[in-house]
Amino acid sequence: MNAPQTLSRWEGRGSSRVPFWAYTDAQLYQRELGKIFYGKHWSYVGLVIEVPNAGDFKLSWIGERQVILVRDRVAPRDRATDHGIRVVENRCAHRGVRFCQQSHGNARSFVCPYHQWTYKLNGDLAGLPFKDGVKEGDCVNGGMPEDFDIRNHGLTKLRVAVLHGLVFATFSDDAEPLEDYLGPDVMPWLDRIFKGRELTLLGYNRQRIPGNWKLMMENIKDPYHPGLLHTWFVTFGLWRADQKSRMVMDQHGRHAVMISRRNEGGQNAVVTEGVTSFKANMALNDTRLLDVVPEPWWKVPDPSVPGQDIMPTVTMITLFPSLIVQQQVNSLSTRHIVPRGEGEFDFIWTHFGFADDTPEMTQRRLRQANLFGPAGFVSADDGEVIELSQDGFRQWGEAGETLCELGGTGTEMTEHMVTETLIRSMYAYWKKVMEV
Repeated sequence: MNAPQTLSRWEGRGSSRVPFWAYTDAQLYQRELGKIFYGKHWSYVGLVIEVPNAGDFKLSWIGERQVILVRDRVAPRDRATDHGIRVVENRCAHRGVRFCQQSHGNARSFVCPYHQWTYKLNGDLAGLPFKDGVKEGDCVNGGMPEDFDIRNHGLTKLRVAVLHGLVFATFSDDAEPLEDYLGPDVMPWLDRIFKGRELTLLGYNRQRIPGNWKLMMENIKDPYHPGLLHTWFVTFGLWRADQKSRMVMDQHGRHAVMISRRNEGGQNAVVTEGVTSFKANMALNDTRLLDVVPEPWWKVPDPSVPGQDIMPTVTMITLFPSLIVQQQVNSLSTRHIVPRGEGEFDFIWTHFGFADDTPEMTQRRLRQANLFGPAGFVSADDGEVIELSQDGFRQWGEAGETLCELGGTGTEMTEHMVTETLIRSMYAYWKKVMEV
């Protein structure tokens, strides 16, 4: 397939009907990598707690480029102003080798195995064999040219921003500061979870999903499906269409927060009538899976209604292009989207808690994490339906389009979940960036 060249390929001016080629076109996908992942956007790479000590590193991804998240050595006098977190591309400046093969570890320096070029933790080139040649009698054989400057041949260094223990990076010198990129409407919801709290790492899940990377962003911007697709949500009341909810987005429509509160009283039978995923007689063998304990930090001043408080049980934050932050009752995780071509992506879950959690709360978070991840009681449904969507796009070809018009065709925030406004908002932004 050929990538779209003009806006005329997207029929209509709105963003409520997404053409199938947006998910299947290989050339368009390559343009997405350049304009979005390697362009003026901030991408998630990991958590500070994953690299707690000097020399600790882990491999991560921005688009299809592998990067290294590493904690550098910082002089005591600089520690007040330098967090020491660096992100460098895992690609040797000499011959392009992806030199680091360990997924995580601790190192004093990075050495490319091919020709032993050695780099400091911050990416500077520290040295290379035979830079000054090899002496043989009165002659010197080889060596780098006289104008070779070791300072100009380090690893690609990314701009790094650390927010409440979340690490973001960008290849662009022109990207706006991270907090401006996230915007004032989204920031309070990140503050609610992370600000002033020390995190603890609880574990990982990984999966590869055969679908376009944008489908996972859509999925977590879509409040329409959870109470219909997911038996767990609709049956046990974790997410239903009658719950008090709010859809929040940044001014560009790229980031979003789905906010909801679990009903404490009776349920509205209208939202389960005829829903095949609703199992009225289903019961848990182990009720501890839904041993939900409200936490003090859930309740915050309402950013949208001064003078009032708000206490959600669920916040699902999507930070374009690659991060989802999940708070589903007591379960907390980041979800990292790593595209692997136009038709598949890796999905990496990092489950976390707080340093002051009791042992009982840690166990509760881990038990509730069984709802999520590749084989989660809830999330397994999402992986499967994304694959089925991609299959449908391929089957139909370029002529088809999705329809996202629940709640209209606009891109406004709402105080309910019976809407697809967040999906429309994301594609309105995507169209501008991609110039389709």
